[in-house]
Amino acid sequence: MKKSTAHIIHEYGPFPGTSSVHGVSYDGRHIWFANGDRLCALDPSSGKTLRSIDVPANAGTAFDGRHLFQVDSDRIQKIDPDTGQVLGTIPLPDNGGTSGLAWGEGMLWAGGYKDRKIYQIDPDTGAVFRVLESNRFVTGVSWAGDELWHGTWENGSSELRRIDPVTGEVLETLEMPPDTGVSGLESDGGNLLFCGGGDSGKIRVVRRK
Repeated sequence: MKKSTAHIIHEYGPFPGTSSVHGVSYDGRHIWFANGDRLCALDPSSGKTLRSIDVPANAGTAFDGRHLFQVDSDRIQKIDPDTGQVLGTIPLPDNGGTSGLAWGEGMLWAGGYKDRKIYQIDPDTGAVFRVLESNRFVTGVSWAGDELWHGTWENGSSELRRIDPVTGEVLETLEMPPDTGVSGLESDGGNLLFCGGGDSGKIRVVRRK
């Protein structure tokens, strides 16, 4: 397993009216982040929030190329990013708390925080196809190209982990600085990872290669 220190190259926030950052996603133009009762669209070039969608948003966020998906307690909301309309919902596994959410391989991938698992979920029905085990609390989840990554945040320390999407084996870790928690996680499609900073109200940008 490859181990190294995370290289934070930029920080966004804290943002006006936002006390925390939960789920994070990216639609190719905007970084979307969940702040509890809203999904906010951030312009990464200016660092300004441009608009928001009023939906429950206290955990993971994902984007499939057309729709946003947002965790709301025991379900996932499917949202039209242009209108803000909730188009439908699917159930989440009864795992006692879903944290991260990602889109990859035509499926949703949900992080189970306290049960330390990642679930591969059918985006239409909520059926679980695969369960990956972790030995740390799972926070944000993201696909970076063909690589599956997730965040951890436990006992004051956080890591970004690249794992085998079939076995769950940890292939690489990037250790975050002390007391720098990772809530949401998203890739820009290249070498950058956007990391939600929880109660810091920040989004930190990490270069993964």
